[in-house]
Amino acid sequence: MIYTFENARSLIAIVLIILIAWGFSENKRRFPFFLTLGSLAVQAGLVLLLFAIPNSHAVLAGVTSAVDGLANAADRGAQFVFGYLSGGDQPYGTIAANAPFIFGFRVLPLILVISALSALLWHWGILRWLTQAFGFVFEKTMNLGGASALAVAANIFMGMVESPIVIRAYLDKLSRAELFLMMVVGLATVAGSTMVAYAVILAPVLPNAAGHVLVASIISAPAGILLARIMIPEEHKAGTPYDHATALKYESSMDAITRGVQDGVMVAVNVAAFIIVFVAFVWIVNNLLGLAPPINGQPVTLQLLFGYLFAPVAYMIGIPWSEALAAGNILGTKLFLTEFIAYIELGAIPADAMSERSRMILTYAICGFANVASVGIMTGGMTVLMPERRSEIMSLAWKALLPGFMATLMTAAVVAAMPVGLFG
Repeated sequence: MIYTFENARSLIAIVLIILIAWGFSENKRRFPFFLTLGSLAVQAGLVLLLFAIPNSHAVLAGVTSAVDGLANAADRGAQFVFGYLSGGDQPYGTIAANAPFIFGFRVLPLILVISALSALLWHWGILRWLTQAFGFVFEKTMNLGGASALAVAANIFMGMVESPIVIRAYLDKLSRAELFLMMVVGLATVAGSTMVAYAVILAPVLPNAAGHVLVASIISAPAGILLARIMIPEEHKAGTPYDHATALKYESSMDAITRGVQDGVMVAVNVAAFIIVFVAFVWIVNNLLGLAPPINGQPVTLQLLFGYLFAPVAYMIGIPWSEALAAGNILGTKLFLTEFIAYIELGAIPADAMSERSRMILTYAICGFANVASVGIMTGGMTVLMPERRSEIMSLAWKALLPGFMATLMTAAVVAAMPVGLFG
């Protein structure tokens, strides 16, 4: 395996991210040295475990096959309702051999299927056991209270609004630092329903896309924990304990499927609505920016400004400078619009226009809910669950956006720091 300057540059990015978080710390004297080393070790260890051990690529290929199977199953259901719009038989001749990929009829139905399946697996205890296992690991290795550890683990699979429900009975007992940590990790990770959708979008242009997206959501959790602890250190050594009971329960398998579908409808509608609105806003802003003089011969657009603003960030986390402008556009789109639009734009970049390594790094860098719209979604959900802590939630939410965004950048930098050839 070859180690290059691009790998070493990513290590500098990790140090800079940690220093920025420390610069915003509420107690700079309580820097968590051991947690910093532990978090980086956990991230690097998980990457090596999932990519470097013998037959690991076969496991990731299995994950990809499972995602493909779920996507095909969702397509069958969607085709029954929407016909050729979801890839069914064409009622007329088409030039292309394959049916057109229409986002609303191919990706949104997948969210419904995964949401219902997640609820069913939770009711059967499979997802609950997996969440508790990750929670136990975070509790023991990163010195979290039991309640925080379980909420962090739930964020990996369920999302930032659903995870507080798992520990609903303990929400009023969480310290300010624990509440902030839950927010940051929620913004640094993604839900299972959207995770599969991202993998489907990237599958044509990134090998093992499903495996990369899954790994990205898992290893961003330790980064989120670290940055949250740096910015708001826990005043007490032990956090809120937890007896591993859960407030998220279903009456039966059919109840789990029903409520899973209902939750999935809310997610799908929100995703569709935000994409429609933000794409419209981008079009409006781009038309206004078109009145400005060109930059280097290119018309001024929001995407171009994002590219120039975030190109240095993309370069620092391991993207070659020749691709940094395009990568900066993706990072800016993720932060100020949504990660869904960022993944769509990343998937739309032709295979020969960006290297596979850069595409892989960006997959990790944008795999999180940290964007302006998600802050509103998160505060809305949490204030419903904790109305008595509304002012505290509102004061912490925007502060959580920065470490949530930096957590995925840190994850991307850790991946980029690995030797070339590890992911081949």
